[in-house]
Amino acid sequence: MREILPTLERWYAAGIPFGLATVVAVSRSAPRGPGAAMAVGPDDEVVGSVSGGCVEGAVYELAQEVVAGGEARLATFGYSDEDAFAVGLTCGGEITLLVRPVTAAADPVFGAVAASVAAGEPVTVATVVDGPAPRGTTLAVWPGTEAGTLGTAGLDVAVTADARGELALGASVLRHYGPRGERREDAVTVFLQSFAPPPRMLVFGAIDYAAAVARIGEFLGYRVTVCDARPVFATPQRFPAGVEVVVAWPHRYLSDTGTDERTVICVLTHDPKFDVPLLREALRRPAAYIGAMGSRRTHDERRERLAEAGLSAAELARLRSPLGLDLGARTPEEVAVSVAAEIVALRWGGSGVPLTATTGAIHPPPAAL
Repeated sequence: MREILPTLERWYAAGIPFGLATVVAVSRSAPRGPGAAMAVGPDDEVVGSVSGGCVEGAVYELAQEVVAGGEARLATFGYSDEDAFAVGLTCGGEITLLVRPVTAAADPVFGAVAASVAAGEPVTVATVVDGPAPRGTTLAVWPGTEAGTLGTAGLDVAVTADARGELALGASVLRHYGPRGERREDAVTVFLQSFAPPPRMLVFGAIDYAAAVARIGEFLGYRVTVCDARPVFATPQRFPAGVEVVVAWPHRYLSDTGTDERTVICVLTHDPKFDVPLLREALRRPAAYIGAMGSRRTHDERRERLAEAGLSAAELARLRSPLGLDLGARTPEEVAVSVAAEIVALRWGGSGVPLTATTGAIHPPPAAL
């Protein structure tokens, strides 16, 4: 979608209706993931792709039909065993598409979304896929505001909260709700498409705890990198397949790596020759979370060394050490859960207190990211 938006924005600004097909679900070995898009515009011009060529002909016809009829449609394409040349995916997978007409009247927030994406501003677009809510209706959600409606106030509130959560992760997913946003119902299916890259998790120290933290980081939607100066430990075989493993001195790697306000940095080396130069670099750059492993004695000694290295009290106050919440964790996997819990609590302003000891709304309206 991101690649074809300039063309779509031009059509939209000119008041030209176009049909937009978006992949909202995939299974098995589908060639394109959720969010992939294809559009059919004026003079039968086509931009984008939803399958790499397998079903584009059929999608082209559907897009023309929804523009002519004015109503969004849902279509699923899979492999055809009977005829290799039938409309289907030769890879054996299955994709579900939402094909909808886009005009200023049908989608009044499209222009604002396109402008935000062009400017590099994060935004999530929630689109009704199925259910009693009008199919193809959109709600745009930015970190601090939203525009549009899915039909009911309750549904808008629930979807807005989830959209901000997915925006923080740069994820695109299907969610299910009741007609008024009820969480345990599935009458309404909504596709949340986030225009933001996944946040990064940088894990330093290729130990058993790092493998567990990397695994749960992937589960939470982070793009995870593990870095260690010791090649005997920093081997891809010790970590999940999707985790990048780098052999380098930690502080040198971090100094050459971009971070932002969503980046998570976990320092698990608890060795002064690695920790001090690494944390000196980390605490002076943008990051959502900077945590370091070690005993309380290690923490005190580490703070002294960092202060001697010139870090201010304000910079040292950013350090979460010892990292993690007090869960009584013992195993690497349990420690990873405690670290993830602290990261989530810090992101959304959670207290870390058991819900049985709290009052009020369990999911209060989130603050701007």
